[in-house]
Amino acid sequence: MTRVLVIGLDPAKLDGWDPEPVQAAIARGQARFDEHGIAADYCLVSLDEHPERTIEAALAADAYACVVIGGGIRTHEPLLELFERVVNLVRQHAPAAAIAFNTSPEDCADAALRWLR
Repeated sequence: MTRVLVIGLDPAKLDGWDPEPVQAAIARGQARFDEHGIAADYCLVSLDEHPERTIEAALAADAYACVVIGGGIRTHEPLLELFERVVNLVRQHAPAAAIAFNTSPEDCADAALRWLR
């Protein structure tokens, strides 16, 4: 079975955010993977808890055909250095995996499918 890893920020660990809408969107995104018969693992990180170590462990857990990097890491300018580190971790620990970018937690499957077809 094709496996995808989704890397993003853990909405429950972000200050000043109501995590419920994002968690609901993540659940809808997971359902879309299920609809397509794609196994998806989620690596949701906290900025305060060594995200690189968590990401490395997730990348080592399985052989992924694609890694989707979420917009929370990718589009928030203060996290540019983290985004660069994430891309390089994927290149180092999952060199055969395609790298995809979503626009919301709900379209992770669409982002992965662009590379898995």
